[in-house]
Amino acid sequence: MTNPPSSVLIVGAGLAGAKTAEALRDQGFAGAITLLGSETHLPYERPPLSKDYLLGKAELDAATVHPAEWYREHDVELLLGTEVAAIHPDTHEIELAGGQRLGYGALVLATGSEPRKLPLPGADADGVHVLRTREDSEAIRDLFGAERRLAVIGAGWIGLEVAAAACEHGTAVTIFEAAELPLLAVLGPEMGAVFAELHRDHGVNLRLGASIAEISASDGRADGIVLADGTRVPADAVIMGVGVRPRVELARAAGLDVDDGVLVDAALRASAPDVYAVGDIAAHDHPVLRRRIRVEHWATALNQPATAAAAILGADKPYENLPYFFSDQYDLGMEYVGFAGPGDDTRVIVRGDLGKREFVAFWLDPDHHLLAAMNVNVWDVPDAVKPLIAGRVVVDPAKLADPDVPYAEVGAA
Repeated sequence: MTNPPSSVLIVGAGLAGAKTAEALRDQGFAGAITLLGSETHLPYERPPLSKDYLLGKAELDAATVHPAEWYREHDVELLLGTEVAAIHPDTHEIELAGGQRLGYGALVLATGSEPRKLPLPGADADGVHVLRTREDSEAIRDLFGAERRLAVIGAGWIGLEVAAAACEHGTAVTIFEAAELPLLAVLGPEMGAVFAELHRDHGVNLRLGASIAEISASDGRADGIVLADGTRVPADAVIMGVGVRPRVELARAAGLDVDDGVLVDAALRASAPDVYAVGDIAAHDHPVLRRRIRVEHWATALNQPATAAAAILGADKPYENLPYFFSDQYDLGMEYVGFAGPGDDTRVIVRGDLGKREFVAFWLDPDHHLLAAMNVNVWDVPDAVKPLIAGRVVVDPAKLADPDVPYAEVGAA
């Protein structure tokens, strides 16, 4: 083991940043820890912003990672409302927006991601929203209600969850999606059709294969969507849910290796000495999946910090957790574990009842290795299938599809 650094700076005060500070203290680091974030709130988890908090079913206090006293008791300096302007790896310093420089022994980048915005005419009008922060969620929730019309651009996870929340408040919702099905790049056509039917069953006007020409506006405020064929769909507000992009500008400007995220090794080290990346921005060389992946989900921000902290303290261990995420829409709850990329050659096997939306879907490669599984309104599945994915077990598709065959027995003979 190497000697630990005297200080650690963590840039990004979301879940990943707060959990990095926690992991360092839990693993015995006694040096200085400074956690910097651009928002003024205590670090909080983001999933409720498109789920229970957006629905008005929960307060965000429950999603706060630690209360204020935790940072005092664990001697973590918390600098909120603070913008970092530059990283200087050669001198082991960061530069704040006002020009002040702070030195570090180790630096952890947890800058997360930010919503993408389509460069449409009218995109800057009042009444056009994205969802990333607590304030975004509150502003969108204020749009819900009977006699309200909401246009949602994008049928990805955020767009669908916002649509579901709006519908549950009696809002008339139209979703515009360029692809032929929701979640097509993520789940493929068979599972995309499940989510299309789900939303149509709840009254959503789902416009697939849509080409948007502009967001129309009156007196500077969005009032509808104009399609390429000239059709105009009125709306009182517009939600743009077309994905996110990793916030890698600081890393790129500092000369770190950046592609689709900050490139890190199995232990989450970046290309500059004593620099690490966790959460949404980490393009991680995954030792189990045998590929580089970047995962924009809660479980990654929750779990990667322990690995980064260990590496900082000289106790290298690879981050091996499989990707995991979940979604709740109307009466549908789902979990997804593993990774099947958009370009992968896969076959989908279903166990259960698609019509009742009570099933497990499995993605297999051509050699019948299980890559990923999604359980829909069926529970206690991820822990059972993780060993099959991590162990690259060759499975028998017929056994996998049979609900009476235990997961431990689905291997090919």
